[in-house]
Amino acid sequence: MKVALAQINPTVGDFAGNVAKIIDFGRRAHAGGARLVVFPELAICGYPPMDLLLKESFIRANLDGLERVRRELPELAVLVGYVDPNPGVGRPVFNACALLEGGQVRAVQHKTLLPTYDVFDEDRYFEPAKSYAHCSLDGWSIGLSICEDIWNYKDFYARPRYQVDPIDAIAQLGPRILINISASPFTVGKDHIRHELVRNQARSHKVPVVYVNQVGGNDELVFDGRSIVVDSNGTLIARASAFAEDLLFVDLNSRTGQVAESPEDATVNVFEALVVGTKDYMGKCGFTKAVIGLSGGIDSAVTCAIAARAVGAENVLGVAMPSPYSSHESVDDAAALAANLGVDFKIIPINPLMETFDTVLQPAFSGRPKDVTEENIQARIRGTILMSLSNKYGYLVLATGNKSELAVGYCTLYGDMCGGLAVISDLPKMMVYDLARYINEEAGREVIPASTMDRPPSAELRPGQLDQDSLPPYVVLDGIIHAYVEQRRSIDEIVRLGYRNEVVRDVINRIDRNEYKRHQAAPGLKVTAQAFGVGWRMPIAQRFDEAVRVSGAHRSS
Repeated sequence: MKVALAQINPTVGDFAGNVAKIIDFGRRAHAGGARLVVFPELAICGYPPMDLLLKESFIRANLDGLERVRRELPELAVLVGYVDPNPGVGRPVFNACALLEGGQVRAVQHKTLLPTYDVFDEDRYFEPAKSYAHCSLDGWSIGLSICEDIWNYKDFYARPRYQVDPIDAIAQLGPRILINISASPFTVGKDHIRHELVRNQARSHKVPVVYVNQVGGNDELVFDGRSIVVDSNGTLIARASAFAEDLLFVDLNSRTGQVAESPEDATVNVFEALVVGTKDYMGKCGFTKAVIGLSGGIDSAVTCAIAARAVGAENVLGVAMPSPYSSHESVDDAAALAANLGVDFKIIPINPLMETFDTVLQPAFSGRPKDVTEENIQARIRGTILMSLSNKYGYLVLATGNKSELAVGYCTLYGDMCGGLAVISDLPKMMVYDLARYINEEAGREVIPASTMDRPPSAELRPGQLDQDSLPPYVVLDGIIHAYVEQRRSIDEIVRLGYRNEVVRDVINRIDRNEYKRHQAAPGLKVTAQAFGVGWRMPIAQRFDEAVRVSGAHRSS
């Protein structure tokens, strides 16, 4: 039997567009000789639909979409994800897949395991499966499962998350092949884990596995695709492209198919994920052009390079906004970057606005020395300029802050935090440097000026200011943030990794007390195991102290 894996990029709620794409891929699969075409999880409505699932009109539109697929693709079998109403007690809908053949619904399988960790909140909406469908096609008995159902392999974890293993139960039905439709978001290193998981399930149950994953960006999540087919020994038969739509054909009888190249380097994967995430966020939200504040620093340079790749250099505007504290080198680097990328570039000095603020606020500030207040005014002036350009021309402002800054609050509300999308907000500072080097290496030339990478990081909000006046060295800061935020380690555990006790306590104190800023930050693209987004759910008004409060110099709001 020839199977086509339709790795598509749906848009949440775009039923007309999603269904048209499904029909197009289905017809292409049929033209290529496929007997069965398989689509990702919730392909009809797009994933994740979140609280749209609470709208009855959304559910009806989803069912209308499934009906159109049923009518339009009678010539081959189609396995597609959709939302199935629950006529009984419990939550009102199921996360489901339907096997369509000859214009009929041959089988329906509901999802059993409903994740509620990190970015997932499926138990909020869906009722779990009550049974497992047993279906066949051309003599091939098929076991159907959906995304998380394949992840509770008991030998894969020291402590499995769920008490049941749906694949174990499905395997008891004696299928000749297992199919899993997924919407599994990208994080660094997850592609290897996912491959090993599917491979182990196949070997354990001695049955081939077809795994079809969504691709593309929806809000802060990026899906990397990499759909695969493995035989009963776990040997890779076929693999779809990474970070791109694909239609992958596999002959299950001869166990043959194409194996696309799949980047293994973490930096390459992160760059590709951010490009796809930025492109889809802008396109799916209706933006064609972006505006970025170019400081001459590494963060804005990398953000600008990603944007140019995502939507084309001709659709990106870089704006330098020098103050009296901005160095000539920073402005020159911003101009050089813009020229190297081919993006439009403007210089809008903020000196006159700073002077006006000083004059207007002088009576209210009389008798008080200049401090972080005046520094933050500069950042907010720049934010206002960028938002004004956005309003006037319809550009999307891309914020340029990184994860290290966001973690400890080294950023200004309504200033450098302004934007509709924070492209690199899940990248620790040292990873930003990795991306900068990769961008130049891939281009075979100096896109990001060497002086940008060599100059010590500075917000340039006062004379001679450097980031390390207020923060530990970034290599230290990033290590502590990784241990505390992503690995959930305690203070003592982090200290035992080799970090100084007082530094660890200070960093953790800053992380904990800056939750209010992160709640007001622009959405960012998730690429690490734990981002400061929908999967980070900390209260703002709380009094739990992870660390003894240690005072220290820092930028306030």
